[in-house]
Amino acid sequence: MSKTENNQPEVVSIPPTGLKMIAREFKKDKLAMASLILLVVLLVGIFVSALFMDQASIMKVSILDKYNAPGDGWILGADEGGRDVFGQLIIGARNSITIGFLITILTSIIGVGLGIIAGYYGGFIDGVIMRIVDFIMILPIMMIIIVFVTIIPNYNVLSFVMIMSLFYWVAKARLFRGKTLSEVRRDYISASKTLGTSDFKIMFGELMPNLSSLIITNLTMNFAGNIGIETTLSYLGFGLPQSTPSLGTLIGYAASGDVLANKTWIWVPASILILVLMLSINYVGQAFKRSADARQRLG
Repeated sequence: MSKTENNQPEVVSIPPTGLKMIAREFKKDKLAMASLILLVVLLVGIFVSALFMDQASIMKVSILDKYNAPGDGWILGADEGGRDVFGQLIIGARNSITIGFLITILTSIIGVGLGIIAGYYGGFIDGVIMRIVDFIMILPIMMIIIVFVTIIPNYNVLSFVMIMSLFYWVAKARLFRGKTLSEVRRDYISASKTLGTSDFKIMFGELMPNLSSLIITNLTMNFAGNIGIETTLSYLGFGLPQSTPSLGTLIGYAASGDVLANKTWIWVPASILILVLMLSINYVGQAFKRSADARQRLG
């Protein structure tokens, strides 16, 4: 606070902090706020409910209960093996969300880090990293993943996450390398180099925060996309093992015409849950992006 010529106090406006900026953006966008609340409720409900469920008992085959309809002790009925669909939905959703999150984090750490390094240093380092990226991008990645899933012994959730992360970081690296190439020409980077600031601090302490809007958007879209990739592979039979529930496995039952038309309790709940998760993540991500953009404009 300072004084004007008439000795009247002058209020100096303070830019809002990051949390206040995010809260303001969500208050302005009712759809994003509703999506955030719904997403939190779903995630808490899924992960808490999964704690009280035994995967082994849920996946136990009971032929006498084959295709039991909802009701009479069955919340969402049973599948072709007499297994509880509701239990598979909860545990499958937990598995799909966990896998999507882990893949997103791992690929972002690798892709964003290597992209910034390549764009910052340029020259030989940039050439080596980009040639690796180009090589991986021309590979038939989906087919290679299917081969790995088929030949790896003792295949589990961790194996699936590592296989996916091995290939899906390259698009991020190319994207952030291009953005970094334009950022390194800015005055604040030149000033930091002149002052003797370390390259690591410049890249990840000064340059990376200025890419926060792009990082948030990329993280959000890839999180939803990675959930979709896992469910798609499980739908095709090349995702998680048969003993591990997945949303894609439940949807895969719809490949049967009889199940598709007459036993909708098996695949419709999983389809609706995936749709709601995808839309909610997208709307929440857009709100985070706008708050990051606004904060960057205010400096």
